[in-house]
Amino acid sequence: MSLIADVLVHRGDFTLDARVTVADGETLALLGPNGSGKSTLLAAIAGLLAPESGSVDVSGRVLTKTGAGGRQIMVAAHKRRVGLLGQDPLLFPHLSARENVAFGRRARGSQAADARTDADAWLEAVGLTGFADRRPAQLSGGQQQRVAIARALAAQPDVLLLDEPMAALDVRNASA
Repeated sequence: MSLIADVLVHRGDFTLDARVTVADGETLALLGPNGSGKSTLLAAIAGLLAPESGSVDVSGRVLTKTGAGGRQIMVAAHKRRVGLLGQDPLLFPHLSARENVAFGRRARGSQAADARTDADAWLEAVGLTGFADRRPAQLSGGQQQRVAIARALAAQPDVLLLDEPMAALDVRNASA
């Protein structure tokens, strides 16, 4: 999946004017000091923040198009197939690790059993075999973040945006 984002965002005294192009199969890393707009750009791509003007396109599918005089498009965040994973895992506290990971597939209409089987495979992939029935409060911060990573990957987004998701992981798990 390709991504083209060209956005202008004003937040208080801060202005972000950014354009990124990522080809199918490419990985792009945004580097910069605190307050330089990295998270703002990701929020605009994910549909959590409407830019003043610009566009976001994923493989020819227009997700955002704003600006003076033109047709306005703002696809809702939950319909974009864009995953955003930040430092806070944002797990559902009332769901087990398995159900948290299965959530994305279930929301898209997958059968519960299929989504749970897939969730177990993702939990194994992130080193959490045996933790599927635990709720977030029963997991360490690093374990919660690995559940969030598994959930983001299990949802099979067209684009996955990572905003420092490894911050809560120990060195061994962050490098795996």
